[in-house]
Amino acid sequence: MSIKKDFPLLARSEGVWEGYYRYYDIEGNKVDEHKSRLLCRLISDEEYHQTNYYFWADGNKEVRDFPTKIEGNKLVFYTEIDGWAAAVDLDKFERTMMLNWVRKNEEDLYLYEMIQLSDSGDRRARVWQWFKKDKLIMRTLIDERLITRLWQTYEKREDDNYDQVSDFEL
Repeated sequence: MSIKKDFPLLARSEGVWEGYYRYYDIEGNKVDEHKSRLLCRLISDEEYHQTNYYFWADGNKEVRDFPTKIEGNKLVFYTEIDGWAAAVDLDKFERTMMLNWVRKNEEDLYLYEMIQLSDSGDRRARVWQWFKKDKLIMRTLIDERLITRLWQTYEKREDDNYDQVSDFEL
C-alpha cells in the first residue's frame, strides 16, 4: 500500500498547517477557540504521523500525537482515539476526506470530521460534529493554511517562538 498512490489527498496535506479552531455549542454560541499548528508527516510512503499543537490566548498549550497505520482503503488511528480517515470517492475533484473517531476515555462520545482541501493545496477547511449518546452536542470549525511542506524544519525546532502561530487572513 502506498500513501502517495492510494491516498493522494492525504499526501497533498503533508506539511505544516496553522489555523484556528472555533467550538460552537448546539445553539451556535462560541464556547472556545484557539490557534493551532499541525505537523502532517509522511514518514515513509506507508506511514503517516500527525502532531497537533494547540495554543490558547491565556497561555495554555496542548500537544496531541497521532501515529497511524493503513488498513485497506483507510488510515487507522491507534492512540488516544480509535478511528479512521478516508477520501470520499464520490468527490470527483478529490478535495474531501472524512474521519470518524471515539476517544478511548469517552466511549459514549464520537466525532465525524469533514476536511476540504483547496485545489491550490494551501488552504483547508474542516468541520467536526460531536455526538454524545447519539445526540449532536457541538461543532468545531477549523480554518487552516499551509505554512511549508518542509515539516522536518518544524519538528526539530526548539526556539522560544515555536509556539507563536502567526495571524493570517482566511
